[in-house]
Amino acid sequence: MRFLRLIFVAVLAIILIAVALANRDIVTLSAFPANFGQYLGGRWSVDLPLFLIIFLTFALGMLAGLLWEWLREAHIRREARAQADRATRLENEVGHLRHRHAAPKDEVLAILDRPKATVPARPIASVEPAPGTTLPAGR
Repeated sequence: MRFLRLIFVAVLAIILIAVALANRDIVTLSAFPANFGQYLGGRWSVDLPLFLIIFLTFALGMLAGLLWEWLREAHIRREARAQADRATRLENEVGHLRHRHAAPKDEVLAILDRPKATVPARPIASVEPAPGTTLPAGR
């Protein structure tokens, strides 16, 4: 797996270097269209190589997507945090109840919680009928 990752990074680096070498021309990046920046004062444009503009645009897009997803999932993180806090609170409460009820202080509860004594088994009925319960002989 490490070897595949290394190959992927190497191929990606070659592609990025090829894009950079193919787009070395200097271009002017303006913040406002058609000389609108001159009304605001100052120079609102910069001269950069095209590959740098491509890479910066890609990086800013990734950053904007990361921020968008982080904000979109904020309610999920908040709910997960609340559920984790609730689970911790309930686990503490169960632990406290187990500790408190480990040995009942009430004598009645102690008697009720005591294991029941074994009941002696009933004698098995004999094969002989009980006296006075015989049936008349068959004909």
